[in-house]
Amino acid sequence: MKTVLAFDFGASTGRAIKAVFDGGSIRYEEIHRFENIPVTVDGHICHDVDMIFREIKSAIGKAGKIDSMAFDTWGVDYALLDKEGNILHAPFHYRDERTKCALDKAFAKISADEIYSETGNQIMNINTLFQLICDENIHKADKLLFMPDLFSYLLTGEKVCETTIASTSQMLNPLTKRWSEKVTDAFGISRTLFPKICQSATVNGSYKGISVVSVAGHDTQCAVAAMPCESENAAFLSCGTWSLIGCELDYPVMTAKSNALELSNEVGANGKINFLKNISGLWLIQETRRDLEKTDRKYSYNELELLARESESFRSFVDPDAPELSAHGNLPDKIRDYCRKTNQPVPETVGQVVRCIYESLALKYRLALDQISECTGKKFDVLHLMGGGTKDGFLCELASQSLGIPVIAGPVEATALGNIVLQLISLGEISSIEEGRRIIAENEKVKTFKCDHTPDWDKAFQRFCEILKK
Repeated sequence: MKTVLAFDFGASTGRAIKAVFDGGSIRYEEIHRFENIPVTVDGHICHDVDMIFREIKSAIGKAGKIDSMAFDTWGVDYALLDKEGNILHAPFHYRDERTKCALDKAFAKISADEIYSETGNQIMNINTLFQLICDENIHKADKLLFMPDLFSYLLTGEKVCETTIASTSQMLNPLTKRWSEKVTDAFGISRTLFPKICQSATVNGSYKGISVVSVAGHDTQCAVAAMPCESENAAFLSCGTWSLIGCELDYPVMTAKSNALELSNEVGANGKINFLKNISGLWLIQETRRDLEKTDRKYSYNELELLARESESFRSFVDPDAPELSAHGNLPDKIRDYCRKTNQPVPETVGQVVRCIYESLALKYRLALDQISECTGKKFDVLHLMGGGTKDGFLCELASQSLGIPVIAGPVEATALGNIVLQLISLGEISSIEEGRRIIAENEKVKTFKCDHTPDWDKAFQRFCEILKK
């Protein structure tokens, strides 16, 4: 019997989940939770590492006797350390606006096509590469640590770079699983900046006799590791603050078409390639709720869903990834402005705003899977929706209606379960991710949504695609 502690940190919330494995099943419970609220440092949005580290210590104290622990987090963000191992500056948050003009700056040195052909990542100004070229501290830095590796380092003093989190950086080649010299050399980034690369499910140090494991540092890859998948034609959707939708492949796809369609290749915990698209996710609902609290009244998520269900369908749509919708503040008004500019009915009520978000996400999922099919030749017969989005029955229903395939929702705690399984593999308790997936499938509850796909959805999809071109 082994007991492990999984730290799962999202962009808005941090959690610690304690799990016990008895050889056949995993019993787990959340023992600690905190809000991960960014702070402003020198006029920039940053992560509050000191606060997070205090919460880590608090969770370890609550956990009692454990055999190992591990961290998974959001992608792309990092900390720079000096030669003494001190953090040079509070880690920047990917939503900080300092990278607004980073792409133009980067493409003056190397083209977007060249960067994509080397890294296979969707070109996004939030990616680590583009953050680094806007970071004045890079010339003073001795080492770079991605966020999950940073928290492990703060406990163990060991500096490593886990593969899945590195593959979100726009600097790792997913074919070789090594840093792209062409990309790093173009920007004068020394490869000594990066610690040694380690694989998922590797013990890389200890803290007070507890093994500290590098699992899949990127939370998406932890979630995919827990996918209770039976079909070879399954797609996945890791749905939380972000929606990451895609499929597992044996080899990366880094073609001109996949580049034009903004598709990414990320390395999975099992060494496979997760060919996927990044789409803004439930952050749109979360941010709308926060904004309504300031101007209207406090709504529960259930109340927002009910208002959306009662509102007229297919009234207006937005591109969930429109740049003007990505920043904090006044999101309902920004959605109304978007609809106004695209000559659509303007959502006036709260229900209409939220319905617009839900349907736009469901239609963007269809567009993304169509694009992935176009690049891979795969035809998907089921979507595994995992993470916090599984609690949102309305989103699951709309996704099934939009895609015309069943949506299997669950497990809710996919990210934490993937973290747990990878720890158990590192401890020799489970032989492989495949075995872990079987255990999860046998013990976790999932719900299947098989909703009718009507011609109205096809008409809505055509309108949605036309709106995106405006």
